[in-house]
Amino acid sequence: MKARKSILKRFKFTKTGKVLRMATGLNHYRAKKSGKVKRKGRKLIEVPKCDAKRIKKLLAQ
Repeated sequence: MKARKSILKRFKFTKTGKVLRMATGLNHYRAKKSGKVKRKGRKLIEVPKCDAKRIKKLLAQ
């Protein structure tokens, strides 16, 4: 089975098995957001373990 390309594009996987994603809410309406919020949005966020398990399962097909 092929890996799901949409998942490969949206998530990054660390060597230890963590699943990371980009922060949400930073594509538009940025003028009204503070600089602090915009800076925090640049970091990758770890996905909860329950969701990470599902994401990994979709890639393993």
